[in-house]
Amino acid sequence: VGIAGIISPWNFPMNVMNRKALPALLTANTVVFKPASFTPWSGVFMAQLLEKAGLPAGVFNCVTGLGSRIGNVIVEDPRVRAISFTGSPVTGNPIIPPAGLKKFSMELGGKSPFVVFDDADLDRAVEGAIACKFRNCGQTCVCTNRIYVQAGVYDEFAKKFVAATAKLKVGTGTLKDVYNGPLTDANAVEKVEEHMGDATAKGATVLLGGKRHQLGGQFFEPT
Repeated sequence: VGIAGIISPWNFPMNVMNRKALPALLTANTVVFKPASFTPWSGVFMAQLLEKAGLPAGVFNCVTGLGSRIGNVIVEDPRVRAISFTGSPVTGNPIIPPAGLKKFSMELGGKSPFVVFDDADLDRAVEGAIACKFRNCGQTCVCTNRIYVQAGVYDEFAKKFVAATAKLKVGTGTLKDVYNGPLTDANAVEKVEEHMGDATAKGATVLLGGKRHQLGGQFFEPT
């Protein structure tokens, strides 16, 4: 198509970028890549690797900075013929109208249910739920947003799920056996607290966690 504008999130910066940029390059397009503001070095590092590999100058281009300024330029420029965006619906939905007749690949926030039936292997279900919910502290578009458990196994599942969650070690990611690190920033911590307040106000019961971790900073208890 020509020039592909690629905008990726912070949470899997190299993985998401590679899934977007490499297919574009392999199909004879040039790329303007805008990494997330939290993880700009991923894009710079990728550009350096491609340069060392012999990719001609100007084929892969990395531009860092605020998405509200740089992203709009990439989206609205008529020379950019394809847009690939991964991120939140709040950020992604407004992109479409000003972009005009471009090709689109929009991967916005998921709404992923996790379903446990009465005949499920509960130990495996709990293992799967832990992986689906607490991966990257729950900060991915593929994390499960809600868990539906059939009435016959609800109490047993909840008991096993709480016990497994209580074993998750929280700390700095360089330490051994740590499963959950800190959330990205203060806003992320406040967002979790907002979710907690909303749930409990509507009748939810906190079985485990529910508050900031004793480590302080941006650490939150597995909840």
